[in-house]
Amino acid sequence: MSYDVIVIGSGIGGLTSAGLLARAAGKRVLVLERRTEPGGLTHTFRRDGASWDVGVHYVGQVGPDSRGRAYFDYLSGGELEWNRMPDAYDRFVYPGIDLSVSSDPDRYERDLIAAFPQEAKAIRRYFQDVRRTMTWTAMGFIRGMVPRLMAPLLGLAQRLTGRSATATTKAYLDAHFRSPELKVVLASQWGDYGLPPSRSAFAVHAMIVSHYLDGGWFPRGGSARIARTFEKGIEQAGGAVRVAQEVTEILLDDDGAAAGVRVMDRRGPVARERIYRAPVIVSAVGASNTFNRLLPTSGEVGRLTGPARRTLENLGTGTSAITVFLRLRDDPRSIGLDGGNIWVNRDLDHERAQERSASLLEGRPHDVFVSFPSLKSGESPHTAELISFCDAKVFRPWADHPRGDRGSDYSALKECIGSGMLDLAESAAPGLTEIVDYMEVATPLTYEHYTTHPAGAFYGPPATPLRYRSAPLGPRTAIPGLFLSGQDAGSAGIMGALMGGVAAACQVLGPRGYATITSALNEPHCAPDPRQAHSLPEGKHHAALVSKRRLTPSVWEVVLRVEGQVDHWAPGQFARLCVGDNTWRDYSIAGLEDHHLRLLVSTRTGGRGSRFIEEADTGTTTVVELPLGGFRLVDSGSHRLFITTGTGIAPMLAMFAQAPGVEHDTLLFGCRHDDEDLTTMIDSPMPGRVVRCLSRQKAPGTFHGRVTDALTELVGDPRLDPHSTDVYLCGSAAMVSDTHRFLEHAGYESIYTEPY
Repeated sequence: MSYDVIVIGSGIGGLTSAGLLARAAGKRVLVLERRTEPGGLTHTFRRDGASWDVGVHYVGQVGPDSRGRAYFDYLSGGELEWNRMPDAYDRFVYPGIDLSVSSDPDRYERDLIAAFPQEAKAIRRYFQDVRRTMTWTAMGFIRGMVPRLMAPLLGLAQRLTGRSATATTKAYLDAHFRSPELKVVLASQWGDYGLPPSRSAFAVHAMIVSHYLDGGWFPRGGSARIARTFEKGIEQAGGAVRVAQEVTEILLDDDGAAAGVRVMDRRGPVARERIYRAPVIVSAVGASNTFNRLLPTSGEVGRLTGPARRTLENLGTGTSAITVFLRLRDDPRSIGLDGGNIWVNRDLDHERAQERSASLLEGRPHDVFVSFPSLKSGESPHTAELISFCDAKVFRPWADHPRGDRGSDYSALKECIGSGMLDLAESAAPGLTEIVDYMEVATPLTYEHYTTHPAGAFYGPPATPLRYRSAPLGPRTAIPGLFLSGQDAGSAGIMGALMGGVAAACQVLGPRGYATITSALNEPHCAPDPRQAHSLPEGKHHAALVSKRRLTPSVWEVVLRVEGQVDHWAPGQFARLCVGDNTWRDYSIAGLEDHHLRLLVSTRTGGRGSRFIEEADTGTTTVVELPLGGFRLVDSGSHRLFITTGTGIAPMLAMFAQAPGVEHDTLLFGCRHDDEDLTTMIDSPMPGRVVRCLSRQKAPGTFHGRVTDALTELVGDPRLDPHSTDVYLCGSAAMVSDTHRFLEHAGYESIYTEPY
């Protein structure tokens, strides 16, 4: 299938470019995403029904009738809705200081003057300078959107008005304020762009402060809805968003123009190389990846891209972070929290990066950002996120280890860091620790794995004064037909990346691109008509419910008939099911034969997926995407130990059906009562030895206790020698985490996991 445009990366920048080109210009656009979930840092991940928004914590300037809302409304067909955050959307906590930021900029200004009356004049001037500098920064955005001949005029205007903009934030604050406390408070939001005051340009600081002056907003239903609503318009125009597609090379024609991409398609059991061709390529995976990894760095291409690569080298690598994802057993409002963000600091010093990283690793973080995605999105179960910035270099010793198997020392370090960050958050949110049910920690290695940004620098090149004094990185490049999108073509953050996507789309469409998109934006937006027939892209299939059977009070066995040819799949992979309202849920494939897809679905959480399954009748139609995921059998010849709880047995059922010698393997299955024992309810081959663990009931022939308790007795079995046993682990996130930690300490080396 031929396409007009190929977009590499499905983050907000890539999807914005793709959506505008599809909706405003009718282009057939193919978006290629390396991971199995679209959306980049706007995607969410789920554990036991709870979800976390990995990169979106709040968005400004999306109130009704704002320009930002106009873009989101147009790209989503009006289907993306927004929740207003509390009036005090940010709270800054320091020793002796506890100040909340009002969504009314005049009130915020008055509150600052009331707290620091001796600085009243400087505070008023600060807000004037913030707005003036934001105008300067906006000229830079527009410079990337307008025709090439107009850009120099805007560049000249910037050079004449940019003295404060290209100074450091610290230099501006030191020149205008005397109070150390006030300077620290005003710089509090530096985490929104990732550089402390001594390194950041005042331009990026002013942009962030201005961005939130009227308060914060959050996507209703979670940030994953951004990608899903944008995707509909792309598909309606004949395009596609394809996941598990790792672009390894941008292809050029004989004249040196972009002509296509080489891809490793990782959807099936075996990766295969594919080539997609289009006359226009938009890269939304960062300038560094584009110029240093996807294009030659030598020869004529290397010469043409040399200036951009040298700019990137001079700018250096940006900041990364540690994030702690918390599942809460109670509503945070029960301890007096309303969903506003909290910035907690141990002292009044925003600098000392090396000391900050060292103390963080010791469980004594200098600062932590606290966010409550469930309260902002309106979803449940309730969740929280804690973020502390750090130097990615300290995690290099584990960089060559595979994700999920970096050793017990790495796991212990993450546990220490997470506990320390939670302790600091507790100091500003008393009672938070008491309602934590589950904790998961992501490091810069996690960010690098999922975003491909070198060193996990998810804000892209650092927003230093040098970046604003240098020639812009994008969206235009020296390679004909190749454009940059996202943060590197725009600026840090969700809105900065979106504007980078707008700029790329404008340049793709040529001299009238900006006018075309502006005109389209002013037209009444409408969602794609679901009755309008259009073929589904490769990998997606129409499906109809054939049968469902309740196995336990909260577990259903579901069978769907899938239309069309399903690509080869491997036991352990999963299917993505559309459960309505732009919402998708992932379910492991328990079986797939003769177009019949078998799933085990838990409805315990009562979420959107649960309601869809509970309410669906035979004949209900939907869409499935499959196969996806990398959890699968390894042909090592070793003995196999399968450990699972609840519906985590689903992918293993498919494994049991195809695993040679399964009669010699061991299954450890856990549930609460014998009426939840799925191993006795499902017609499927089983391993030769099955150990059933009942945590809340004693019954003949079963082990009374959790699977981790049973493991303490099994690890001495010579058939389960740690050096010659492959362990497959799937179930609740807490069980997987506890069991993985136990197995690591017991010396098991081959552990394959799939939390759900």
